[in-house]
Amino acid sequence: MGLKELKKEARIKRKKRIRKKNFGTVERPRLSVFRSAKHIYVQAIDDKSGNTIACASSLEESVNEKCRANEEDKISKKVLMSITVGKTVGERLLEKGIKKAVFDRNGYMYHGRVKAVSEGAREAGLDF
Repeated sequence: MGLKELKKEARIKRKKRIRKKNFGTVERPRLSVFRSAKHIYVQAIDDKSGNTIACASSLEESVNEKCRANEEDKISKKVLMSITVGKTVGERLLEKGIKKAVFDRNGYMYHGRVKAVSEGAREAGLDF
């Protein structure tokens, strides 16, 4: 097994350990983050019914427009995109009357882009 497979297995082990404790409901959904090399995706999930309540990703044109409008030199493009995705999903949940959520980092370190998503959601008014 190569290094890439070992890292992926370790992340999946961490993910399972985290998911034992985190559970989303309609009133307090689970914000699940997935990050790839280029993009970041967030879903607000109700685990009781298995439905996605709201979602946002860096692939959406509306998110890209917001990101271009708020470009700053000090922050990297991916981190800025993550903050914007977090704000977008936070705003979408607030529109539906949901003010609290459970943050699921999905086995990733709470650092960089994953941390930026949570900060963006908090800026939008969401509580963790």
